[in-house]
Amino acid sequence: MKYLNCYLLAGVVLAGVAGILFGSRLLPFAEWFRDGGGLHPIAELRLIRMAAAFTVGGSLALAGLTFQAVLRNPLAEPFILGLSGGAGVGAALCIIAGLQAITIYALPFSALTGALIVLALVLAVSRGGGRGSENLLLSGVIAGTLSSSLLMYLLSIAQADELAGVTWWMLGDLQAVDEKLLLPGMVLAFVAFGILRFSAGELNALSLGEERAFYLGTTPARAAFRLIVVASLLTAMTVTLAGIISFCGLIVPHIVRKIRGCDHRRNLGSVFLAGGLFLMICDIGSRIVWSEREIPIGVVTALIGGPVFLWLLNRRRTYHA
Repeated sequence: MKYLNCYLLAGVVLAGVAGILFGSRLLPFAEWFRDGGGLHPIAELRLIRMAAAFTVGGSLALAGLTFQAVLRNPLAEPFILGLSGGAGVGAALCIIAGLQAITIYALPFSALTGALIVLALVLAVSRGGGRGSENLLLSGVIAGTLSSSLLMYLLSIAQADELAGVTWWMLGDLQAVDEKLLLPGMVLAFVAFGILRFSAGELNALSLGEERAFYLGTTPARAAFRLIVVASLLTAMTVTLAGIISFCGLIVPHIVRKIRGCDHRRNLGSVFLAGGLFLMICDIGSRIVWSEREIPIGVVTALIGGPVFLWLLNRRRTYHA
């Protein structure tokens, strides 16, 4: 669609307005501003939340698109590959060890370290057993399961005052986004988008395979490493801001490819906007479906993404049969 990005941008604006209006209580536009000037506290909190949802959703979609191109697997995404779980373990260790009290950057650094460790293990194990897509996915699922087990253990030793926060954070939560980390996260998301947009030709080449990428003038190993680090940074940032949110990086790139084709020079902007819009809509739904008790946004995305993932997996098996 020629004007897809315009439609998506309009959707983001409308979702942002709806996100401020709706919640546990309706906040009419007339109440958005206080008499003395400035935003109403509830409007300000909801605005921050919408900004966080757009940033996290867009980043997860970009990370998923990058992994799918570099690994040449349309089912690859941070959660399925275990990166979200690894980042979660690193961040949970940081919270329980009290490293946040030293510096606010301890949490993102710990999340990034966990994500990179899991990524290295997944790539090493999958290549040791062959380069098939199913082996890569199986390695990611195993890594995610081990990460979940470690997270359960960390929960069992956490103090009572840490337990509730870590549990909600594991389920994916936009209620308590740290404003001090939101602005750096937004900057990282837009910088990463710029890097990926500049590297769109390399993404196209890598998606064709290492040999073809080499003959197209790309250095496959170097380009793949750089792009994977960018995607891992995005994943770690999303885990730092909102916890573990699954399947956003799987659903959005797949839908955009269906609409706009496989050229990353055209896809990246649409994927970023669509990912942000998708998570904003999910967040609004998590607040209004059951207003008495908010549903964690990670639960909403899992309920949507799980069936889509099974459908895609079954479709690939039917195609290869």
